[in-house]
Amino acid sequence: MKINKISPQKHKYLQIIESIAKKPEILYIKGTLPERRITSVAVVGSRKPTAYGKEVTYRLAYDLAKHGIVVISGLALGVDSIAHRAALDAGGITLAVLASGVDVIYPASHKQLAKDIMKNGGSIISEYEPGTAARGFQFLERNRIVSGLSDAIIVTEAAVRSGTLSTVSHALEQGREVFVVPGNITSPLSAGCNNLIKQGAHPVTCAEDVLEVIAPDLLRPQAILALGATPLESKIIELLQSGVRDGEELQIKSDADISEFSMTLTTMEIAGTIRALGGNQWTLR
Repeated sequence: MKINKISPQKHKYLQIIESIAKKPEILYIKGTLPERRITSVAVVGSRKPTAYGKEVTYRLAYDLAKHGIVVISGLALGVDSIAHRAALDAGGITLAVLASGVDVIYPASHKQLAKDIMKNGGSIISEYEPGTAARGFQFLERNRIVSGLSDAIIVTEAAVRSGTLSTVSHALEQGREVFVVPGNITSPLSAGCNNLIKQGAHPVTCAEDVLEVIAPDLLRPQAILALGATPLESKIIELLQSGVRDGEELQIKSDADISEFSMTLTTMEIAGTIRALGGNQWTLR
């Protein structure tokens, strides 16, 4: 795929980055950029998120993309890749900002994800010339572009000394809104998030919390969740809404035999009603 060399000031979607410190004069783009400015949110966090971090990252990115928000992240392991994948699953647009050349996908295990991003109307972006390998300091430099291209950032899970906090610093300097997912006070991977909330960041528990601040016009009346196709599906939906996640607990509380329950879960997953979190944990799509 062709690599385009673009001056941000000459592209309507990229012009927002003109206001940041150390603005890049040129960006290399592989894929497709929105033709006009569309509300965009960066989703960032730990490279080794907990099950909680994975779930909230997916849910927030998916719901934002469903509302037409462009989801931006850095294609890294953990939260970044989950956010990109959630946006794709929602049929939305997602952009990945790299700390290497756009033709040097890092980590290499995300080459397919990069292809999927471009195939579905998104792009891979970098200020570094093609062929440039990823180096440590470039990740910190990259973070100012992740926040600079966004109208707001969301931190879903981060430790006290997480590199994610450099993105937060850039966002604050750039006048972007900062949203943070509150976490368990005993979890080291939520310590950074909880500290940011104490310092004044917006706590976020759903996509609507973000939209109310940066794009209230995109808010739609919340749809009532459709009932399941069978009484058992309806019961499973009700239990998931109440916070039950464990498959064994769902089976017991739904009062269904194991065979019927397993078949129903499979049917609901294929229909896109529910999603597996791994370890026999489930959530609503």
